[in-house]
Amino acid sequence: MEVNEKDILEVSEKIKRCEEEISKGIIGQKDIIRNVLIAIFADGNVLLEGMPGMGKTQLVKTIGKVLNLKFSRIQFTPDLMPADVVGTNIVVKEGDNTLFKFEKGPVFTNLLLADEINRATPKTQSALLEAMGEKTVTVGKTTYEMSKPFMVLATQNPIEQEGTYPLPEAQLDRFLFKLNVDFPNLQELKEIMDLTLTNDKVNLTSVLEGDEIIRIRDIIKEIKLADAVKEYALKLILATHPEIEEGAEITKKYVEAGASPRAAQGIISGAKVRAVMEGRLNVSFEDIKALAYPILRHRIILNFDAITEGLTEESIIDKILEDLKVV
Repeated sequence: MEVNEKDILEVSEKIKRCEEEISKGIIGQKDIIRNVLIAIFADGNVLLEGMPGMGKTQLVKTIGKVLNLKFSRIQFTPDLMPADVVGTNIVVKEGDNTLFKFEKGPVFTNLLLADEINRATPKTQSALLEAMGEKTVTVGKTTYEMSKPFMVLATQNPIEQEGTYPLPEAQLDRFLFKLNVDFPNLQELKEIMDLTLTNDKVNLTSVLEGDEIIRIRDIIKEIKLADAVKEYALKLILATHPEIEEGAEITKKYVEAGASPRAAQGIISGAKVRAVMEGRLNVSFEDIKALAYPILRHRIILNFDAITEGLTEESIIDKILEDLKVV
């Protein structure tokens, strides 16, 4: 597929309209909205972390409406079972015969909201692994294809909250981005009160369809990277690994494990989307730097020394970016 400047400007305008429409129903959180859209058009899943009542669920619902996607919600609780997520075989009678029929679970949708995902047990959390990674679900000996497009937008409360289970590394790695939802400022809080405590309702318009999202993804994949930009992205990922020569000094001191190759794929895919959103045919170093935090913050595992000294994943990424030279 040949992509020209006209294609890029058309896609950029459509995504901009999505941003504007979502912002009608969500006060503030401009960076969150933009990064979620980047993840969607990069064919990725998103983990949203924040305290209860921060509008995470409302954000996902609004995105589903604006993108006109089939939407399902699973409220994760400690007693939720894997079959409640993916579905199960049920016994049905057809005449004199007794048959097993697969009853699809809520995971069979376009946009899945996994609400408070860290309230469920690890066994139930892992039921999403195959769907998130391979876009399929296997029950018994049968594998079922997911709808296209398919993406998971999960919310979780901070791990210090009572009654939560840490997500396993294998599942965390299947989230393209982890985004932290911060508390609104005074002006944003006023606007939220004005929006929610009156009878006025926000009328949202659907901007895209599922087929258009797939087409936009195909266009974005054709964007080329300069070798220097690609090398910078790969060096950034390697710098998170303490066990290799390319690992950053701070990584070797404070990191137990670094990001996987999936992070390298993700940061390049996301950088292409970011470039297109800004109407550019080329990916810049700034595109890579801007996505370093959402790509890496859930993939870097700190060691005991880092925890005792009060370091965070963000502070490690800060230092890696500071020391990593542009080629």
